[in-house]
Amino acid sequence: MYAVVYSLGDPAGRGAAERLASMLGGGRPCRLPRPGSVCSVYDEPEVVLAGFREDVVELDFLDEVLGAFRPRAYIVLSRHSSASGEPTLSVHHPGNPGPEARHGGRPRELAIAFPRLAKLLAQLYHRRAESEGLLSEYRFTLEATHHGPTGLSRPVVFVEIGSTEDRWRDPRAQEALAHAVLEALAAPGLPDCRAAVGIGDTHYPRSHTRLMLGSDVCYGHILAKHVLPDVDEAVLLQAVERSADPVRLLVLQKPPSRVRRMAEALASRLGLDVVRA
Repeated sequence: MYAVVYSLGDPAGRGAAERLASMLGGGRPCRLPRPGSVCSVYDEPEVVLAGFREDVVELDFLDEVLGAFRPRAYIVLSRHSSASGEPTLSVHHPGNPGPEARHGGRPRELAIAFPRLAKLLAQLYHRRAESEGLLSEYRFTLEATHHGPTGLSRPVVFVEIGSTEDRWRDPRAQEALAHAVLEALAAPGLPDCRAAVGIGDTHYPRSHTRLMLGSDVCYGHILAKHVLPDVDEAVLLQAVERSADPVRLLVLQKPPSRVRRMAEALASRLGLDVVRA
């Protein structure tokens, strides 16, 4: 069973959740020990769909309220915001690689990633967006690891619509997101792929996105170049170890020499491959 979660105050997440609920049909209401929450359970496919008053970056309590369902992972339906306002469809894992936690979670803590699930969701979301003609308007991308929640005991994958309110409310984007999640929930299994940590590239990493969609590489955490000055060996080790799938390679995209040497030393110690994007 998976848990699909969203914020009741988020038009993108709530809209996609309502569409997903309609596609699933026949759910049973469930009660959660969280004021203002809503919850339904479905049998085919097995999933609990839950909405909360809190923003998605503040969902560090999910283990407490959904633990009885023993979810394999949390899939978070969410809006995406950016200064540019560029229309964006994205997938990423949460975490705070640096010394600050301005948007939920704890500093220098990464959530548990799920590379195979993230790859499946990215492939299905991209395919659905392409078939619906959305890619003429929206950029499809992975995002580097950022924001909370970070301390949950199960893997977390965010699937998002951005980057302005009119896009958050776009029924076509909400429908594409919901369809992608439904297909992932109903899939007979997860992709067979080489789990990787990405090191370098921008917050919207073209090289890592290209590998995720077009090769046998699947990504857990991606550490963007702007956080690398604050990344130490402990955070890099977390990026490798905090993964539901054993990480097999580090994909470097022009990191600073200090980080490159640190990554190569860690790879040598742990028996990982190092490739350059």
